[in-house]
Amino acid sequence: ITSCPFCDLQVPLALGITWAIAFLLTETGVYNYRGCDMNVPASNSVSPYCRKHVPRMKHCRVDTSHALKSSPWFRFPYPLQWGTPVFNWKMALVMCAVSVIAIIDSVGSYHASSLFVASRPPTPGVVSRGIGMEGISSVLAGLWGTGLGSTTLTENVHTIAVTKMGSRRAVEFGAVVMILLSFVGKVGGFIASIPDVMIAALLCFMWAMLTALGLSNLRYSVTGSSRNSIIVGLALFFSLSVPSYFQQYGLSPNANPSVPSYFQPYVVASHGPLRTGYGGLNYVLNTLLSFNMVIAFLIAVILDNTVPGSRQERGVYLWSEAEVARREPAVSRDYELPFKVGQAFRWVKWVGL
Repeated sequence: ITSCPFCDLQVPLALGITWAIAFLLTETGVYNYRGCDMNVPASNSVSPYCRKHVPRMKHCRVDTSHALKSSPWFRFPYPLQWGTPVFNWKMALVMCAVSVIAIIDSVGSYHASSLFVASRPPTPGVVSRGIGMEGISSVLAGLWGTGLGSTTLTENVHTIAVTKMGSRRAVEFGAVVMILLSFVGKVGGFIASIPDVMIAALLCFMWAMLTALGLSNLRYSVTGSSRNSIIVGLALFFSLSVPSYFQQYGLSPNANPSVPSYFQPYVVASHGPLRTGYGGLNYVLNTLLSFNMVIAFLIAVILDNTVPGSRQERGVYLWSEAEVARREPAVSRDYELPFKVGQAFRWVKWVGL
């Protein structure tokens, strides 16, 4: 069998080559159309010629955001640089529900990662440690104003399987590199120059891999069981149909038609189908029921815990016991904190095994 030195880099190479071609087409003026301005929305263009070509200019050029030219070379990110955080209890409840779902996704990612690196499944203490660190990272993300929390990126689990690289040293080195690059403003501007069509194509690939990886976790249960097949089928069906019903209320005649689909749950929150006597409760329920992942989570959790099934059938027998893991040096090396940090926090239960 002939080895392929670039087989593990197919996606990055395809992204880089396409990005370079888009840069050349932009610089050579292929996307320049006489009398058309990409900063003017296509709906406001008087000329049919510009109305036809403005979307191509906005989505295919690499200089749409002007971030590369306007960003400074060096910039020090600091906490609260965008102002002090504003607390809204309605959005806090929504984020709490979404965080629970993110935790469930992270637990599955931890288990899948352990199998890809040929290690024992993590213990409950290791899982708690990972979830706790995600919470701390989300707090730091909020202080730095990134606009989103931190959680396990499930796509990276597939990266471990493709690259055969499961060393924590590689992750630590990558984290240090990203921290250093955050001080170089041109790096962020360069990444922001990726054309929208390339981002859409990359997301199609990433979400396809995410779906495949999520369904592959079913192999640890009895996949041939009609019980599991019905639960998975109902969760997928309702997660697509129920949010679609709620999101149609966001398409009011007075609504902005340019609102992206991922903002639809927040549009629905203002005038969704659920209307109780409390405005805050309406906001929370309409928002949560407009998320596909919330519906899938609720259906799967309710059915998995109410429909009778054995532990083997449900796939809940795979976690390692803490006492067994401590007696195995290989497992301790896999899950202990680096630089012997865990020795100073042995009194904290979720830090250890």
